[in-house]
Amino acid sequence: MEIPLENDLENGTPLCIDLDGSLIKSDILIESVFALLKKNFLYIFLLPVWLSRGKAYLKDQIAQRAEVDVTLLPYNEGLLGYISAARDAGREVILATASHRKYAEQIATHLGFFSAIIATDATQNVSGHTKARLLTERFGEGGFDYAGNAPIDLEIWRKSRRAVLVNPERGVETAARALGNVEKVIDDRRGGIGPYIKAIRAHQWLKNLLVFVPLLAAHRLSEWNLFVDACLAFIAFSLCASSVYLLNDLLDLPADRAHPRKRLRPFAAGTIRPMYGAALIPTLLLASILVCLALPGLFFVVLMVYYAFTVAYSFYLKRVVLVDVLVLAGLYTLRVIGGAAAVLVEPSFWLLALSMFMFMSLALVKRSAELYVQRARDEKTAAGRGYRVTDMEYLHSMGTASGYLAVCNRSLSDVLPSRASRA
Repeated sequence: MEIPLENDLENGTPLCIDLDGSLIKSDILIESVFALLKKNFLYIFLLPVWLSRGKAYLKDQIAQRAEVDVTLLPYNEGLLGYISAARDAGREVILATASHRKYAEQIATHLGFFSAIIATDATQNVSGHTKARLLTERFGEGGFDYAGNAPIDLEIWRKSRRAVLVNPERGVETAARALGNVEKVIDDRRGGIGPYIKAIRAHQWLKNLLVFVPLLAAHRLSEWNLFVDACLAFIAFSLCASSVYLLNDLLDLPADRAHPRKRLRPFAAGTIRPMYGAALIPTLLLASILVCLALPGLFFVVLMVYYAFTVAYSFYLKRVVLVDVLVLAGLYTLRVIGGAAAVLVEPSFWLLALSMFMFMSLALVKRSAELYVQRARDEKTAAGRGYRVTDMEYLHSMGTASGYLAVCNRSLSDVLPSRASRA
């Protein structure tokens, strides 16, 4: 059971607040890493070098180069209310975090209710026993209350007077209650796998049904062995695409949080912490590659080309006007090519041309819809894109023309062969 508050808030005991997973439903280190990689992907080769010199050095080097918009972070409203009550009762509130001091100071300035900050700098990583030691040296053992969420916080709760658990990780609540000083549990998480299904965008796997098109066009859909291969290609593309969707969402956190609809995505809203997404990215990619082992080698080549272009799109190409829609159309067409490679059927030129023009038209429609939303919000540009609201008319014209070309391409495919035969 929780320890009753009684007159706890009036006793003046300092309240120390953890940041990652507690005050915010996210991880500053993970967010700053992806902000750094979006700035320049080549930094990925420096990360292990910095880490070899210690976590404090790693965090300091990242903080010198990467910015995180603290005004858009998913703050824990339940904990904010608890802090507000403590402040009203005259208690001192301290931000005690393993995140870098740069970000901690920005958050403290934004929220405006911390009287002091204890955070990581270039020489000291304020986590676990280090945080416990610093808090004990400052307030004395049992002289402070602490709000946290992770197993590493147990060491701090042993030194604190009261423990406040905020969205505790698996097994943490049971271990903390064994210490006998749990005052309150703040838990607003939604259970189940629903948020993860949404994060990997399983609903967009329907796009990968395009891998069946070559088999259907060749009138060989009834051949069971080829149908099974097409199904495996569908699974491989779906897992690979989900890996990139996760990467894209983690790279686009600030833009998604500023978007009226995308701010509800699991990582942007804090429903899933970024560290879990970062772990799922290579896991899904590896699973996709393992599925490829049962398919022709050419399919693996097509899938890796698809992956390379989607990663390039996530890091850079999506911000280049018109190039982004060409890449999107190409990625749809690669699904068709991948389906052909999986069943060893040669796709016709007309099928590929139809796919390219049709999906370019759809991509332009998508960009127009995004700009329509921006115009309704009286904004001039689309967040994270190279387009302006004034580009809408041009996109409409090109989208319509591309759609007509898709139709004309199909008509030409019927006319040209007959003329060639007469010649």
